[in-house]
Amino acid sequence: MKLIKNWKYHILNFIGWQVYLLSILTFEKLSYRLSEVEKWNDSQWNTLYYFIAEGFLCGLLGFFLSNIILVYIDYKVQIGKITKKSFLGIVSVFVLSQIFYHLLLWPVLSVPLEYFLHRENTLTFLMKLANIPVFAVSFLIWFFIVMTYKTVKYLKEIRIKQLELETNLREIRLNTLKGQINPHFMFNSLNNIRGLILENPSKSREMLTRLSEMLRYSLTKNDINKIVLEEEIEMVGNYIALSKIQLEDRLEYITEIESDTLQFSIPPMIVQMLVENAVKHGVSNIKEGGIVKLISSIIKNELHLIVENTGFLKKNSTSTQIGVKNIKERLFLLYGNRATFEIIEKNNIVKAKVVIPI
Repeated sequence: MKLIKNWKYHILNFIGWQVYLLSILTFEKLSYRLSEVEKWNDSQWNTLYYFIAEGFLCGLLGFFLSNIILVYIDYKVQIGKITKKSFLGIVSVFVLSQIFYHLLLWPVLSVPLEYFLHRENTLTFLMKLANIPVFAVSFLIWFFIVMTYKTVKYLKEIRIKQLELETNLREIRLNTLKGQINPHFMFNSLNNIRGLILENPSKSREMLTRLSEMLRYSLTKNDINKIVLEEEIEMVGNYIALSKIQLEDRLEYITEIESDTLQFSIPPMIVQMLVENAVKHGVSNIKEGGIVKLISSIIKNELHLIVENTGFLKKNSTSTQIGVKNIKERLFLLYGNRATFEIIEKNNIVKAKVVIPI
């Protein structure tokens, strides 16, 4: 829930602005007046009313302008992933709020000044400028409180998410083999290898070795959070080789791997799942077959992993939705908001992209 939509926040924010500005503007002046005045008259009471109105109006103006800043923070600033652009945006909104505050402040204060004290504002431009730091500090204090609250809430949400994932970990591990190596794929591979035994014994032995390597990889990497990309690509190569037994020339596999990316760590089975989806939901459903392309690169201190395939994106497919959700949850658990995953379709090409911080 956005903080701007929280009515409790608005009550506390209003009270906070009033208490703070009344304390630094009104109470100080009142204490001075009380120490100097022995007997109150109408003029002194009017001065008292003006001091109270001054503090109240300053607080009210701060309350409204702080909400404008909050709208920007709520919708444009992502806690945990504050970019240079969002930081500059915060600074710009803060500066604009100060400009508007001081453009509105003096005309607003002239109303109670004329009503209670029957005189106009005589402050010079330099005297008005001298008040800028006072109100700027007020906004900085408000900003610090809001960002502290949002950061604490963000960390709490991450912790809750981690606890939920840890609670479900046992159930997930029971389904690990099903989730990582599709039993249907494994049985098909065994049947295809059986058909190769008489036709091409040496190739059938190679395929059995590849299948056993896939099973070993799946089981041994079960409790590991990260592996090097090179191992994952080797696993994908085994999967492609086994898939080619059935698809033959209908499946074309292309890699564009930057050598510098091979030693970077990634969550195990991430790329394999993307390639499996590309083959299962893309190429295998096309009569003439298609292409699966695996790309890895480093861009701005981030590891980009892309799997492209010929075909169409099946948005309503249950297995696709589960796979996408699984990848997103694993990335969030390991990297928070610093990692991203997206899958799109354009011109009959499905593109799945994972971006991981280095």
